[in-house]
Amino acid sequence: QVQLLESGGGLVQAGGSLRLSCAASGSIFTLNSLGWYRQVPGKERERVATITSGGVTIYADSMKGRFTISRDPAKNTVYLQMNSLKPEDTGVYYCSAREGTKLYWGQGTQVTVSS
Repeated sequence: QVQLLESGGGLVQAGGSLRLSCAASGSIFTLNSLGWYRQVPGKERERVATITSGGVTIYADSMKGRFTISRDPAKNTVYLQMNSLKPEDTGVYYCSAREGTKLYWGQGTQVTVSS
């Protein structure tokens, strides 16, 4: 089992920045990747960014150049630095961890970008 705890969400004006953190605990040594997803009411959860155990990063097209995913292995923590935020970035952001075909989720953190 893997436990994920997100933090760092909040309210920010358009053009501002936020950094989300996700601390992983439990059976983390077999994880293939960590990542972030977001969900807007009425829409499906979408992938924002992923970082693999080898350090490869993958971003959704709409986030490229604005969001940066990184990790601190010593702290078992993954981060999402979000810059140039837009109102359409508003949503609940979920940390995820993949172990083979199994996907673990955090509880989510709300990000609200005001115009």
